[in-house]
Parts: sequence; C-alpha cells; structure tokens
Amino acid sequence: MTRPTTRRSVPYRRKRAGKTNYKKRLELLKSRQHRLVIRKTNKHVIMQIVDYHPDGDRVVASVSSKRLGRMGWQHSMKNIPACYLTGLLLARASKERDVEAAILDLGLQTPIKGSRLYAALKGAIDGGLAVPTSEDVFPSAERITGAHLQDKAVAEHFNKLKAQLTTE
Repeated sequence: MTRPTTRRSVPYRRKRAGKTNYKKRLELLKSRQHRLVIRKTNKHVIMQIVDYHPDGDRVVASVSSKRLGRMGWQHSMKNIPACYLTGLLLARASKERDVEAAILDLGLQTPIKGSRLYAALKGAIDGGLAVPTSEDVFPSAERITGAHLQDKAVAEHFNKLKAQLTTE
C-alpha cells in the first residue's frame, strides 16, 4: 500500500500558539524604524524600544513599572498614572541611547481608546519620544493624574514623581 503524496504545511509555531501576527509584524518592520513595544501583565507594564536584526530583534531600551516602586511609588503598578510615568521613564532611557522616534507596536493587544496602553504612549510622547499617533486616543488629563481614583494620595504622588522625572 502506498501513502498519499499530499504535503501539509505546518504554520509557524508562534502563529499556531496565537502569539504573533506575522502580517502585522511585517508591516511594522517595513518601516525600518525603531518599534515602541508596550506589553501589560497582570501586575506591571513593560515598555521597550526594539530594533530589527535578521538574527533576532534587539532591545535598545527597556523599562518596567517595577522601577517606579524603587522611586517611591507605593500604589498600583498597572493603573493609568503608573503607565504614564513608565512612559516618561522609557523616554528618558531612549534619549540616553539616541533614539528620538519610534512606531507603536501593541502586538495582539486590543487597542482601546483611553486605555492604559495609550496612557503609556502619552508618557513616552510627553517625555520627548516622537511617535505618530492621533491625540483623541489618549486618556483625559484627569485620568492620567489619577484624580478619578478614590485614593487621593495617588494624584499627589503622581505630581511629585512626574516633577522628578521631567527635571532630571
């Protein structure tokens, strides 16, 4: 008995696992610019400036909201004010590595207007990183400062830490 000669192509492992959209990735890589990668976890926000290389992507600058804890932030590391401050930290780190512009890479996350992802992006832009985006996707200034939260100490801490990050 002979076996049929049909060949079956197995898609990429990361595509099968639902971790990478290769069509979207190719469009980002065609721009030949640095990518501003924003990922959120259950407790933190991670922001990176990533550059493409044929043998694998290289991280140019990386910041996690964990660093805010070392700077005196005693509140949630994943709320909108913390995301904004993390964006400011990334902008400062990217300036040290001579990165002035990037394009946004959200991966498979759903882009929702006014979300934590766009608060982090707003922080990076306010810190001096040039990223093409529309102004209407950002959260309101009241949400960025934390005035909407029940804990009023967040707004005070936010203003103190923002002043520290913008003057350094």
